[in-house]
Amino acid sequence: MSEYQYYEFQAIDRPLTKDELEKVRALSSRARISATHFVNEYHYGNFRGDERKLTERFYDAHLYFANWGSRRLLLRLPTTLLPAHAVEPFRVEDALTCWTRKGHLLLDFSYEAEDGGEWDFETSCTLASFTALRTELAAGDLRPLYLAWLSALTRWELEEDVDEGEYTSTLEPPVPAGLGRLTGPQQALADFLRVDPHLLTAAARASGSAPSRTIDKDALAAWISALPPHEKDTLLLDAALGTAPQPGPTLLARHRAASRGTAEPSTAAPRRSAAELLDAAHEVRGEHIRQQEQARARARRAEQAARESHLDHLAENSGQAWEDITHLIGKKQPGPYDIAVTLLKDLREVHDRAGTPEEFARRLHDLREQHRGKPSLTRRFTNAGLTA
Repeated sequence: MSEYQYYEFQAIDRPLTKDELEKVRALSSRARISATHFVNEYHYGNFRGDERKLTERFYDAHLYFANWGSRRLLLRLPTTLLPAHAVEPFRVEDALTCWTRKGHLLLDFSYEAEDGGEWDFETSCTLASFTALRTELAAGDLRPLYLAWLSALTRWELEEDVDEGEYTSTLEPPVPAGLGRLTGPQQALADFLRVDPHLLTAAARASGSAPSRTIDKDALAAWISALPPHEKDTLLLDAALGTAPQPGPTLLARHRAASRGTAEPSTAAPRRSAAELLDAAHEVRGEHIRQQEQARARARRAEQAARESHLDHLAENSGQAWEDITHLIGKKQPGPYDIAVTLLKDLREVHDRAGTPEEFARRLHDLREQHRGKPSLTRRFTNAGLTA
C-alpha cells in the first residue's frame, strides 16, 4: 500500500513571530510555510515535529490524515472562551480528549480506521473546512463535541468484544440544540469523524432548534459601553499589538453568556443510553432503506409508463418511423446508424405487442438486403440481435 500523510497547521489569533517561524522552518525543508500557515505532504518518511507541542505553542488549529485511516483535528481556544469543564461530559477515549496549557484549551478530535484498510481522501480536505468550529465553540455551540461522542459510538458498535451491559449503562452527554441542522463546518467534522448519519438522525430527535445567531447591535453596544474603561483599553492595546487573540469572539461569547443567549445543551429530554441510541439508529436505517426501495419502485413504474407511452406513440406512427430509419441510414454516419438501430429495436417490440412479428421480420430482411454493402451498419444490426 502506498503511503500518504497530510499535515496542516494554522495560526488564527496571531501570526508567528520571526523567531517562532525559524523554529518551525527547521522542522521541514519541503513544507509550505508562512507566518500563519504550515502545510506538508509525505509520500514516504514522517514529519519530524510534534503536532501536539506545535499546537500548544504556536498554532490554533491542526489537521492530519493518512491514507491508512488515521485522522486528527486539533483546535486551540483561550480558556476564557471555552473552559475545560464544559468539554468534560463529551470526552471519550480515542475520539475526543482535551487539556489546558498556558491559558488555552486544546481539543483533540481523532479517528482510527478499525479495519486498517486504505482510505481515499479528497484533495478538498483541508483545515479551512474546520477552523470556523473554534468560533462556534467560543459562542457556546457544543455540537462539535457531541459529534465526537457520536463518532466514538459509531465505532463502538462495530467492536465485537463490547459487553451488552455497557451499551445499557453508558449515557449520552447533554444533547446540544440544532443537531438536526448542522452548520457547514460541523457537517464536515461529522464526515471527517465518520459519524453514522442514521445515528445522527436518531440523536437529533432529542435536540431542539438551534438558537438564532442574530446579534442585537444596540444590546451589544450597551453591554460594551458598560465595561470598565481599563478593560477596554487593554483589549484595544492587545489587538493593536497582536499580543493576544482578537477581542471580537471573546466579547461576543461574554455578551451571549451575560444575556443568556449562549446555546446551552438541552436538558428537557432525558439522556438516552448508548443502547437506546443504537436501537433508534437501527430503526432510522431500516426506514431509510424502505424509503429508498419505495423510491426505486416509483422510478421503475414511471420509467415503464414512459416506455409504454413511447411505444404507443410509435405504434400510431410506425409508417413514419420506417421512413425515419431509411433517412438515418442514408446519412452513412455512425451516429445516425446507432439511432436507426435503436428505433428498429423499438419497432420490433411494437410488432411483438401487436402480434405481428412476421411483418417486422419481413421488413427487417428487406432492409438488410438493401444495405448489405454497408458492413458498419450490418455489424450494428447483428450486435443488436436484429437478424432476419
